[in-house]
Amino acid sequence: MLSNHLVAAAASDAAAQPHNIFLPEMYDIFWSIVVLLLIGGAMYYYVLPTFKKVLDERAELIEGGISKAEEAQAQAAAALEEYTAQLRVARAEAARIREDARHEAGQIIADGREKAFHDAERIAETSLKQLAAERQQAVVTLHADIAGLATELASRIVGEALTNDARQQRVIDGFLDELESTTKAKA
Repeated sequence: MLSNHLVAAAASDAAAQPHNIFLPEMYDIFWSIVVLLLIGGAMYYYVLPTFKKVLDERAELIEGGISKAEEAQAQAAAALEEYTAQLRVARAEAARIREDARHEAGQIIADGREKAFHDAERIAETSLKQLAAERQQAVVTLHADIAGLATELASRIVGEALTNDARQQRVIDGFLDELESTTKAKA
């Protein structure tokens, strides 16, 4: 009824006034407003809550993602701090091990030098003893050879065999004493 009245009013206005091409008719405006209100109401009561619900879920997801990212960032920072602390401890341990190794190497070198020095002394002492023993053996051998030669020489000079051991020993000792005194006098 209202619409019929509005249509009739619009028709009477249209007949009374010239038609403006830029302004729509009143009934078009009325029905456009009615359709707009119906669509707006449907949107407000049915689409907008669903849209708000989806937006809220997305906001929650984003906030959850942000909190997870912050939590992950905090864990990464804690892991980095722990790694840095472990690295610092490892570097200190490595420095201590290097210092211990240097000290141990110095000790090994000192021990080696001391052992080598003692071994050299021992070898020199053994060599000196061996030389003294060989010298003594050479003296004894030389003494026996000289005694034999002296006996033979004396036998030839005297013209008789020196078979008596006491006489032979006395002649040998006298010859050796004379030889030593001659050697000392020349030196």
